[in-house]
Amino acid sequence: MGRFLVRRRTGVRARDAVVTGIGLCLPGPESPVFTADDLWQVASTGTSCLVKKGVYYGSVNLSTVAFEEQVPGIPEFFSRHYTDAHRFGLVSLAQACRDAGLDVQQDLQEAAVLVGRGGVDANIDSYLAVLRADPATYPVAEALEMFVAAEQAVTPSDVALVQGALTRSRGANFTVSCGCASSALQIGNALSLIASGEADIAVVTGVDVFSVTMIRNIQRLLSGAQQAYDAMRSEDMPSLLPSFDALMRPYDKRADCINHGEGSATVVIESREHAFARDARMYGQILAQATTRDGLANPLASDETGKALVSAVRRCLGDTWEIGQVPYIHGGSDGNVVVTAFEANAIRELYGSASHDVLMSSQEGCFGHNGAPAGCLGVALTLLMMRHSQVCPTANCEQPAEHLTFDPVPGTLSRPLDFDYAFTFNYQVGGVKSAILLGGPDV
Repeated sequence: MGRFLVRRRTGVRARDAVVTGIGLCLPGPESPVFTADDLWQVASTGTSCLVKKGVYYGSVNLSTVAFEEQVPGIPEFFSRHYTDAHRFGLVSLAQACRDAGLDVQQDLQEAAVLVGRGGVDANIDSYLAVLRADPATYPVAEALEMFVAAEQAVTPSDVALVQGALTRSRGANFTVSCGCASSALQIGNALSLIASGEADIAVVTGVDVFSVTMIRNIQRLLSGAQQAYDAMRSEDMPSLLPSFDALMRPYDKRADCINHGEGSATVVIESREHAFARDARMYGQILAQATTRDGLANPLASDETGKALVSAVRRCLGDTWEIGQVPYIHGGSDGNVVVTAFEANAIRELYGSASHDVLMSSQEGCFGHNGAPAGCLGVALTLLMMRHSQVCPTANCEQPAEHLTFDPVPGTLSRPLDFDYAFTFNYQVGGVKSAILLGGPDV
């Protein structure tokens, strides 16, 4: 089991990192989810925004008009070449700054602008267009257009590039790619920058776009490959291949599939001193972040014992906090029974006989499994629950699985809970486990 990163508040010199802004660009029931209030209306009622498109999928459906309203003033010469990843990431950034009371083009010039990206689906068309273009015959008048599109869109650092331009950033600006744990790791990086005094403010964005056409093709391929897979499967491999054509049901006894979604989530993180000086509203604190890995040779396998997740949690707690202070965990379950298994085992190991009193829910069934946004979205959702003193239900969970070691908050009603500490978990294929410890504004 390897150790990647540990972000923990230590000593009297470290500075508190508080969350002051939440911005989103996620699938909604009728129109996209942009604000913290929009998010709460969906998540607190367990509303699913997934739509059947051959497979269930969470689509943002961001119109040109809506994009220009959210992010005005971008030169059309650049914006006409934006992919959906650019647009979603800019919208969530602009909304988070608006929520935090910051001018996106004036107040972030010294800020760290950090982006998490897991997939490259949004980059493929631009990449292939350049790869297939014949310089000898390509129209000269269109060459500059292709160059601009390619420079903005062919790398996973695409969103950080345009966000840096929008904010006029002179501070740290970089992308981390660690699958569905990408923005979770960037939360840890933001915490380190603020705690050490290298930055007073950081904006962290997770954004991904998944091709529905690709997912449909994967579904067809998996259906044909299932028999061969069952014949070759070893103990280190998952017990079943993922499916995408039914509704995802995390923690439900009928869970047998994953639904993807697209979109972006951004959180604004500041030092407490910086936030206090401008009289900013504080949602809560980022107390610690840790990342571990199962250490298995199979790059697609996951250790169902949950040992690496337990290690990440304990590294976050350190000698400052105790697990008994944490009555709620925002789970990272995407409907995969392997994920549920290692989460259940980890909760049993961490809480012992008190594990069944722990509330642990997932809202992936609201928006779909959207990859890199999951870290920022988990922070936003959990701090909103803390603020409202309510735990959101696990979307689409109606019949909890019998082997759960925790209460998944089934149904469509939020559960009252007055709490000041919580964890949020994220994972990546290959056994990566991320844990983020959150606290109320004044703990």
